Amino acid sequence: MTKRARRRSAVPAVRGEGPVASRGAGYGDLVGGIAALLEDARRASARAVNALMSATYWEIGRRIVEYEQGGKERAKYGTRLIERLSVDLSARYGRGFSERNLEQMRLFYLSWPISQTLSAESEAIDRSRISQRKPQTAAAEIPETVSRKSGEAAVSRSLHDLAARFPLPWSAYVRLLSLKSIEARRFYEAEALRGGWSVRQLDRQIQSQFYERTALARDKAAMLAKGARVVAGDAVPVEEEVKDPYILEFLGLKDEYSESELEEALVRRLEAFLLELGGDFCFVGRQKRLRIGDEWFRVDLVFFHRRLRCLVLIDLKLGRFTHADAGQMHVYLNYAAEHWTRTDENPPVGLILCAQKNAALARYALDNLPNKVLAAEYRTALPDEELLAAEIADTRRRLEARAMRGGKR
Repeated sequence: MTKRARRRSAVPAVRGEGPVASRGAGYGDLVGGIAALLEDARRASARAVNALMSATYWEIGRRIVEYEQGGKERAKYGTRLIERLSVDLSARYGRGFSERNLEQMRLFYLSWPISQTLSAESEAIDRSRISQRKPQTAAAEIPETVSRKSGEAAVSRSLHDLAARFPLPWSAYVRLLSLKSIEARRFYEAEALRGGWSVRQLDRQIQSQFYERTALARDKAAMLAKGARVVAGDAVPVEEEVKDPYILEFLGLKDEYSESELEEALVRRLEAFLLELGGDFCFVGRQKRLRIGDEWFRVDLVFFHRRLRCLVLIDLKLGRFTHADAGQMHVYLNYAAEHWTRTDENPPVGLILCAQKNAALARYALDNLPNKVLAAEYRTALPDEELLAAEIADTRRRLEARAMRGGKR
């Protein structure tokens, strides 16, 4: 043994030193407490961003609607406004400003009217920012700086006021927008706020028709208490909450893949797959627009089937299948039958594809057909639902695997 080693071994070990001693009494509580603090902080951050995002999108919707209502010239241009805005905002900010998203923001504003105080404040901010763009003399440079800072502070104040009005995540409001009943929307919004529901829990309650069941129940208090219970699958891990694609898009952060990019890739692959099946499918259009009342909608894919002599409307969803999806498809089919179908053609058929992770599903909408014989003929000629679901699931897996490989480089 060397002199230095003997000297080291002669020094007595001090209690509490070293990595092993650091795991002594109370260390587990320390780690657990820090972990809980970090999770609470992350959830609070996600809630704050979600509320500001909802407020911002409501305000974007307000500005779109008020621009549309700003005179004959603008009204004439209104049908192309969303399309132009999508191109310009996407070029400047990237993801999150597809035409569908902008239309949802517009509808969000129209569906959630608020007190005139906040609207008036927002309009005043618009006017003040416009006035700040006028040329200023050198003598006015300092007041202009002060004015600009006060305008920015007013915008921040207004957004925070709006955020207090819209505390739910944007994805929750998107889900609520799918409900036609205003009373149902108000009910689910109030219950989600009261019970602190996650978007998953909100979606489950809507699918279970919780509003209708509560309205029919004799003991409404008991039904509400039962609905407030959290079941397995309702809770969202904090990692998912922070990495929500809507949040990442809003903050301009890059994830392995965005939902909009995934949806676009799936639609393109589905288009190619159907054309590969043979000569019966003829491509008509992608993201085909239709207007019902004051609302614009888009059908992901439209084909013409030569043997059946009918249009095939395809709607792709990244989540699970819901009753609202079926209802929306029937609206599309009724519109297509009235406006897109020729006199010598058969009624259109709908195909809903749900590309939920690990649970892909394909379902034909044939209820609008005049008789069961025609429905049976359609089923015989069209691709099998399981085949389509398997293709969508396989495509999603390959796209995600490719995105993850790209992210690791």
